[in-house]
Amino acid sequence: MKILVINAGSSSIKYQLIDMENDAVLAKGLCDRIGIEGGNFKHKVEGREDYKIDIQMKNHAEAVQLVLDTLVSKEHGVIASLSEISAVGHRVLHGGEKFSGSVIIDEKVIAAIEECCELGPLHNPHNLTGIRACEKLMPGVPQVAVFDTGFHQTMPDYAYLYALPYEYYEKYHIRRYGFHGTSHRYVSMRAADMLGKKPEDLKIVTCHLGNGSSIAAVKGGKCYDTTMGLTPLEGIIMGTRCGSIDPAIVPLLMKKENLTPDQIDHIMNKKSGMLGVTQVTSDNRDIEEGAKKGNKRYQLVENMLVHQLTKYIGGYAAAMGGVDAIVFAGGIGENNPQYRSRVAENLAFLGVAIDEELNAKAKRTSVEYDISAPGAKVKMLVIPTNEELMIAKDTEELVLAKK
Repeated sequence: MKILVINAGSSSIKYQLIDMENDAVLAKGLCDRIGIEGGNFKHKVEGREDYKIDIQMKNHAEAVQLVLDTLVSKEHGVIASLSEISAVGHRVLHGGEKFSGSVIIDEKVIAAIEECCELGPLHNPHNLTGIRACEKLMPGVPQVAVFDTGFHQTMPDYAYLYALPYEYYEKYHIRRYGFHGTSHRYVSMRAADMLGKKPEDLKIVTCHLGNGSSIAAVKGGKCYDTTMGLTPLEGIIMGTRCGSIDPAIVPLLMKKENLTPDQIDHIMNKKSGMLGVTQVTSDNRDIEEGAKKGNKRYQLVENMLVHQLTKYIGGYAAAMGGVDAIVFAGGIGENNPQYRSRVAENLAFLGVAIDEELNAKAKRTSVEYDISAPGAKVKMLVIPTNEELMIAKDTEELVLAKK
């Protein structure tokens, strides 16, 4: 079975075609700047030269058509015809309380995703656009929605509710939802495999660290708590997001700076975080390099991140009644040994200890590493996340079950 995985953004579509016989990625690529001047398309096939072109794509339907045409083209294709694509798996950001797992898409599911647009206004409408485009161009091919929020629906009410008037939860569904669920689910499953244990027998803290970052407490294979909340703004410091702050800061700044709700929202989401503190960059690679050269602001960002990682991991270990493994994933989590080293040192009281030689090796690689020192009570693992494979596996399972 070959499955096409689609991740549709506001002006982009990322895709992978995966052969489920051996989990091989046959092709992957990106349609960028859809509906914007300067559009471009990148298509990669292992063992071949990358195919890149500048091309205008008026809408997502045109972009999906370009992807499909390329997959079957004589020069750049990897399949003889579209009939080889058995199903399409879509990443959908927000499923609210409606979906605790992945589902085959029908009109009822589409209507439910539309209802969640208020909770995910920056992502859900574009996820729907990708679904509609595939529906039009690939009629009859099963489609599956895999929700970022789905994995976190196992949180207990005392973890997901905010101490606001309960009526706001009842009226507006204001609660913690969590995000990066597909990544947290994948790396926690891989961690169990690496440790040779069943997920239900483990307490794991998973750290998905990138431009957007979140941490999750995974107890017995299920999400127990997570740092992101109603939106992806809550939690630890991120590239351009402030993370958790005193809520009173919001009205104070609005009054002081004469800001509208949209303006303060833009500041917290797009101008804060690492970018806000450095006033220069949101790229952790720049920050890492600048910190080594003595830049005080860059060093401050690193210290803030290490402090928050230590605080959340330690807090989740306490909430779960212990921790067996700590997993680092995502661009920062996988590629920055110094963060792992500093966090391990801070958490030594829990029984965390790492092998610094192994830690140094686990950098900018796609290999999984157990970087724990011999005898460490708590394992520290570096696991490159693979959300696309998780989406494909969910899609395969649901489609086969329906047959």
